[in-house]
Amino acid sequence: MEVNVYQHFRKDEHPFLDSINDWIYQVDHFYSPFLTDFLDPRQQFLLETMLRTSSDELLLSFNGGYKDAERKRGLIYPSYYQPTAEDYEIAIYEILYPKKFAELKHRNILGSLLGTGIKREYFGDILTDGDRWQFFISGNVQNYVVPQLTKIGNISVRLEERTAGDIILPQDNWEMATITVSSLRVDVLISEIFQISRQKAKSLVESNKVRINWSIVERADSMIEVADTVSVRGYGRFRFEQMDGKTRKEKFRLIVGVIKN
Repeated sequence: MEVNVYQHFRKDEHPFLDSINDWIYQVDHFYSPFLTDFLDPRQQFLLETMLRTSSDELLLSFNGGYKDAERKRGLIYPSYYQPTAEDYEIAIYEILYPKKFAELKHRNILGSLLGTGIKREYFGDILTDGDRWQFFISGNVQNYVVPQLTKIGNISVRLEERTAGDIILPQDNWEMATITVSSLRVDVLISEIFQISRQKAKSLVESNKVRINWSIVERADSMIEVADTVSVRGYGRFRFEQMDGKTRKEKFRLIVGVIKN
C-alpha cells in the first residue's frame, strides 16, 4: 500500500488497512473468494473504500445473518463468481434459559462468549426482542464455543441452532436524525445528540464511559469519522451515517442513527 493512503485514515486503523490490502492481493492473484471475520460498520466502510480504490475487477458483498445486521462478514470475490448464503459461514443460535427466574443482558452474553477464548471478530450481532436472545457466530468456531457455553453469569443456559427463518425481530430501532454541529469532536456530537452540556459530555469521555467502535476513547477531542458507532453508557449510542454538507456558517450537517436508552 502506498504510504500516502494512510493519511486519510486514523493511525490505529493502519494495521487493518494492511490486512485489507493482503485480502485484495490474495483474491486478485489466486482468483478465489476471501471471507472476512465479522466487521463492525466502520471496518465495512474501510473495506469498501479500499476495494473501490484498489481494483475494478473484484466485487464485495456483506452478510450478517439477517437484513439489518450491524456486524457483517465481507466476501471479496472475482467478478465471475456467484456468492451464495452458505459462502458466509454464519450460524445462528438461540439462548434458552429459565425466563421466569432470570434475566439476561447483552453485556453478560458477550462477556460469556468471549470467556470461551474466542475473539470478538468471530461473533456477529446479539439480538433480543425483549424476551428471547439469539446470536450469530462464525461457522468454523461454533463446535468449539457451543459445548462450553452452559452458563451466563450464574444462569444455566442451553444453546439451540436456528435457521434464517427463525430469527427474532430485534428490539433496537435506529432513529434517523439530521444534526448541525460546529465540530466532529466526539464530545460535541454527544452533547448535541443527547442534549447535555459539553462539560458533561467531556466528563463522560474522561470517565471511560464512551466507546468508539467498541473501543474506549480517552480524549474528548477525538474526531468522529463516517460509519463510526459511538456508545455512551447510560445514554445510548449513535452512528455517523453520512455528511450532508455544510451550513452558511460553515457548520457540519450530519445524518446520524440514534438509539437512546
